[in-house]
Amino acid sequence: MTKSLVIVESPAKAKSINKYLGKNYTVMASIGHVRDLPKSTLGVDTEDNFEPKYITIRGKGDLIAKMKKAAKNADKIYLAADPDREGEAISWHLLKLLELDEKSKCRITFNEVTKNAVVASLKNPRCIDIDLVNSQQARRVLDRIVGYKISPILWKKVKRGLSAGRVQSAVTKMIVDREKEIENFIPREYWTITALLTDEKGKHPFDARYYGLGGKKKEISSGKDADEILEIIKDAEYTVTKAVYSEKKKHPMPPFTTSTLLQDASRKIGFTSQRTMSAAQTLYEGVTVPGRGPMGLITYMRTDSMRISNEALDAVRSFIDEKYGKDYLPSKPNYYKTGKDAQDAHEAIRPTDCTITPEMIQKSVTGDQYKLYKLIWERFVACQMKSAVYDAVSADINAGGVTFKASGNAIKFPGYRAVYIEGSDTQVEKDSKKLLKLEEGQKLLLSEITPDQHFTEPPARFTEASLIEKMKDAGIGRPSTYTPTITTITGRGYVAREKKMLKPTELGCIVNDIMQSNFENIVDAEFTAEMESELDKVEEGARDWVDLLNEFYTPFKKTLEDAEKNIDKVTIADEISDEICDKCGRRMVIKVSKFGKFLACPGFPECRNTKPIIKDTGVVCPNCGGRIVERKSKKGKKFFSCENAPNCDFVLWDQPIKMPCPICGSIMVKKFFKKGSITACSNIECRSNNRKKSQDE
Repeated sequence: MTKSLVIVESPAKAKSINKYLGKNYTVMASIGHVRDLPKSTLGVDTEDNFEPKYITIRGKGDLIAKMKKAAKNADKIYLAADPDREGEAISWHLLKLLELDEKSKCRITFNEVTKNAVVASLKNPRCIDIDLVNSQQARRVLDRIVGYKISPILWKKVKRGLSAGRVQSAVTKMIVDREKEIENFIPREYWTITALLTDEKGKHPFDARYYGLGGKKKEISSGKDADEILEIIKDAEYTVTKAVYSEKKKHPMPPFTTSTLLQDASRKIGFTSQRTMSAAQTLYEGVTVPGRGPMGLITYMRTDSMRISNEALDAVRSFIDEKYGKDYLPSKPNYYKTGKDAQDAHEAIRPTDCTITPEMIQKSVTGDQYKLYKLIWERFVACQMKSAVYDAVSADINAGGVTFKASGNAIKFPGYRAVYIEGSDTQVEKDSKKLLKLEEGQKLLLSEITPDQHFTEPPARFTEASLIEKMKDAGIGRPSTYTPTITTITGRGYVAREKKMLKPTELGCIVNDIMQSNFENIVDAEFTAEMESELDKVEEGARDWVDLLNEFYTPFKKTLEDAEKNIDKVTIADEISDEICDKCGRRMVIKVSKFGKFLACPGFPECRNTKPIIKDTGVVCPNCGGRIVERKSKKGKKFFSCENAPNCDFVLWDQPIKMPCPICGSIMVKKFFKKGSITACSNIECRSNNRKKSQDE
């Protein structure tokens, strides 16, 4: 009987697939890459066609030995890494390690981890796509050359631990340039005038905004101009000169691509791009669904295509018909056009089975998995529903020759909005109230007139959502690189998060200035986008990857030599903290590593004392009298414990506040929920909690 070996990337994916295949299949996980360039050296022979010098990744020896043993005992071997260039490269490296024939049909791919998709892929194996592999090699080698050639110059001229990168440097420049725009912005004064009007009986109030004079738009640029207009309308009658009623439609948004998923997850559920992709990866690889066991819940999450398979369209249309009714189902599917630069190898991001609603899995997955699945499920179902229909009205109102405008709308038919409402960087869109029935010639009463002074605002700093949108529009990066790029520039200390905003640090500005002065192409968005396009041509088989690297490296080598001579040494002073080193008495300074900020003694190397930066809550530990400080778990979850841990085991998961419980004297905490927060006693046996519970019940 034929025995087959299937190798995937992750144990979770292996567990899901193993459920679908019989006893004649062995499913193993490579746990990502098995070979890579060495960390200690460049690992690329720039004199010999950029030949990469791959080595086995440290710690993978035993796993590789097990895979080789399993391969010898198998009649057929299938390499089933993710369906993208990185997955193709992993499969190619496995092929080399297992000494398989490059022409053997050993490669299988599937867009979703479901039984039908896996079984179908086993019936249609193919050879390794060497163009896809070469595209990955070209990117890897190009990024290695840029990083390993420029970074040592930054170490020597600025400080150790810095890095430069083909995409990260261009994105850092975007953030620095935006900060310069903000700093150089000169605000301009303008005024608005809002009239609160009612009908002739003093009922149905609504707002009308100043528009202009004599029906023509004219801005109010000063308080003097505002006073002149107020004088004109002082005793004027307000009359409706035009009222237009119409029916408007709002069409559903397309299904998610990687960039739109990252943007919406940031806006609607407050996830960083890294948190989003981590949750998406687990949903794709497989989670345990009650009654069904391990299964992949979403399709592959690295895609810029908006294509939906016919099978998925049929399934979601049947679901909409059954759950929401025919009124919500369009006569034919909604199709969305993928951008001309998009790679259409995969579908859009969607649930693998739309009949599995978010509520069905809520108790069996993590909070992050549930929130993200709910977002993906709602967007996908909504994209195949009818448009929302609004009754809309717009009106012109005259007051002594001054024109005011008013508008409003109300939902007539919710359509797709019964499932999903779009998000924005500021707030979730809300429906406005419908105006009263207005007619031309109708007289209105003025309840209140309000002039307001304003100043134009500078452009906003990037959020992760708006930065990813900018990267997408500029053609910088691809679905697989958005998250790693943001993670790198924040981890290196070039960019800091202030609430949800991304702000360049002093270090980021200094490094950007050096890069812009000496490596102009590397930080130039157009050059980076053009290089991405050339790398895509390698993937399509229309470009030789070695020729591409040669064209880049020849002028780059000369640029490196000039930079080494021209860059002056820069000294960046460390930020001094209030913490005193308990070993030598010096005042400690704040340092930045790839893991974040920490305290270090400035007496290095004589004194090597370091400490984590601790945020004091101002609350005293009831066990030992120490400070209760804020910490983070290994998974990044915030908690509060005594500074004397582990000698003191006091810990809280809710934020303590400086107020003892009036009933039992225990520490009070603030509990945060989606819709707000409450204060409660940390002692779960306290009567105040029991009373609150009984009131809730």
